[in-house]
Amino acid sequence: MGHQIQPLPIEVVHLIAAGEVIDSLAAVVRELVENAIDAGATRITVSVWADQWRVRVADNGAGMSLENLRQAAQPHSTSKIRDRADLWHIQSLGFRGEALHSLAQLSKLEILSRTADDAGWRVTYTTEGEVDQVESVAIAPGTIVIVDRLFETWEARREGLPSTSQQLKAVQQTIYQIALAHPHITWQVYQNDRLWFNLWGGRSAKDLLPQLLKDVRIDDLTELRSTAISLVLGLPDRTHRYRPDWVRVALNGRFVQFPELEQTILGAFRRTLPRDRHPICLVHLQLNPEHIDWNRHPAKSEVYLHNLDDWKERIKAAIAQALRINPETVPDSLYTSQVSQLIKAAESDAGYHVSREVPAEPSALFPLKALTQVHNRYILAEHSSGMWLIEQHIAHERILFEEISDRWQLIPLEPAIVLNQLSLSQVEQLQRIGIEVDPFGEQLWAVRSAPELLTQREDCAVALIELSLGGDLQAAQVAVACRSAIRNGVSLSIDQMQSLIDRWQKTRNPRTCPHGRPIYLSLEESSLARFFKRHWVIGKSHGLE
Repeated sequence: MGHQIQPLPIEVVHLIAAGEVIDSLAAVVRELVENAIDAGATRITVSVWADQWRVRVADNGAGMSLENLRQAAQPHSTSKIRDRADLWHIQSLGFRGEALHSLAQLSKLEILSRTADDAGWRVTYTTEGEVDQVESVAIAPGTIVIVDRLFETWEARREGLPSTSQQLKAVQQTIYQIALAHPHITWQVYQNDRLWFNLWGGRSAKDLLPQLLKDVRIDDLTELRSTAISLVLGLPDRTHRYRPDWVRVALNGRFVQFPELEQTILGAFRRTLPRDRHPICLVHLQLNPEHIDWNRHPAKSEVYLHNLDDWKERIKAAIAQALRINPETVPDSLYTSQVSQLIKAAESDAGYHVSREVPAEPSALFPLKALTQVHNRYILAEHSSGMWLIEQHIAHERILFEEISDRWQLIPLEPAIVLNQLSLSQVEQLQRIGIEVDPFGEQLWAVRSAPELLTQREDCAVALIELSLGGDLQAAQVAVACRSAIRNGVSLSIDQMQSLIDRWQKTRNPRTCPHGRPIYLSLEESSLARFFKRHWVIGKSHGLE
């Protein structure tokens, strides 16, 4: 190249630095909304005019005094840290003091703010972050930040950004993620002066998710809270996704990119979902700030977490606890959407007024009492607040799979089973899962060990051929469990049914079989009351009490 190395002009240095923090419309929204949350806002209104490169964020937070407004857009000016030691005790979403200064350099910046005890002020800023104009203004307590003509002085940045629709989608996703991490906040979001979407605040992310995913109902979700871990997950027998786009991790109020923990979450759902389907799972860690290093990325989207292996194990344990069936993790309204539709249809066809005020009943799930078999396929079981239908084959399959996974035991075959016409890849597959296979002649192979459960079956040879056709060790364990489980069509005694139910209830993932199929259908007493209209007040002659 031959050019002499020399320092960049200071204005270019500042522009590059500003562009690292503010690289899109979504980044503007993120920075301003995080400031609003740090100010204690419970209502936030976001307005976006993408074609005009304009964003407005209004909040009902604490507001700023005129003195603070004069300093707000100065470089590295912040109220959130004071010295080096504070970097290891970060309690706020923002702390670097870069966002407003960067916005002043990249746009026309204007802030209106008022504290509860002071008058309101409107301040505009120069590109250096200095105060340009100040005037008093009548507004409610809180802050309004207006960013206009973004990247007007950096045309290359505008041209390099995605299409308007893609940018708006990024804005929406940014708000969704922040809302899930701060579910108490109510949102109004406008696009080109028209209401785009609302989000109503709730107690937890469980209240927010059905507003974001229209095919997910609140009864499809469960949540669990411990000292440092809060999680919301979709019950695997009710909801899942084609992509792992709703497997997310938040740390102290901010969702972050954390591939190690995301893989931990996906692993915790293995063999609970149908093939090529992924869970809905939000994990929020509330940690001592000393355990987190936020200084990995200008947007704080990548972090370093101390004692990572320990947190992986704790997350796996929390998910396992949430997936079990117990009164704490199962909502009252357990009946499926199909049953719900049946009840609604029955009500709509009736000629009577139906009261919707059905008393809530506790969901006391244990013990389940086996009553009978239906078509030698389903076990009908009763509990104190309703009844369940349990498919016997896949319930037994879940039991056996977990037992086999915990105690994968290969035992010698005496005599060996001789298989013919195995390909080299089939032989290698059997050896890969620990089965001893030796050549036994022309196109013949002697299998000298097998999983213990299979050795007890007459079709052991057929099962071994199935195992040779591919898959990892866990896939082999699933295949063994499936082949060994009680078949549908087999008659069971009451004692056998009860034993099966009791063992199934104790499994780690009782909701679905290892292939992801739902194991049980629940009909709660409250839904039965609706269907049979026991809340109609007709009279005791109809058997209604």
